[in-house]
Amino acid sequence: MENEKINPIGDLMQTTMENVKNILKVNTVVGDPIVTPDGITLVPISRISVGFGGGGVEFGAKRKDGERPYGGGNATGVKIDPYGFLVIKDGVVRMINVTPPANNTVDRIIDLVPEVIDRVDAFISKQKEES
Repeated sequence: MENEKINPIGDLMQTTMENVKNILKVNTVVGDPIVTPDGITLVPISRISVGFGGGGVEFGAKRKDGERPYGGGNATGVKIDPYGFLVIKDGVVRMINVTPPANNTVDRIIDLVPEVIDRVDAFISKQKEES
């Protein structure tokens, strides 16, 4: 079996994915907390969308060095949208959206998570006080 060299599209895609990975750090989605002088903590939240595609072709005739001419390319699109802020004050967490209201079930559930956590916390606190 002939020792085949890795197709150049693999190298091209690997390089692109490493660059995308550098952009998409956790701090891109959940930003660094901002503490205001009056003790309110704001945590910026963003939404990220990524699209990726690529392709290539080896041309028929081999060159003198035994390699086939290769042509290829890829494209990546990254979209980062501000979504809102988690506002933390006196142990209470609220979400302030900077986007239009949720238009699908998953977005609505995400919007309600901080409120549900606050209600569960209040319920547990009330149960502890009563016992």
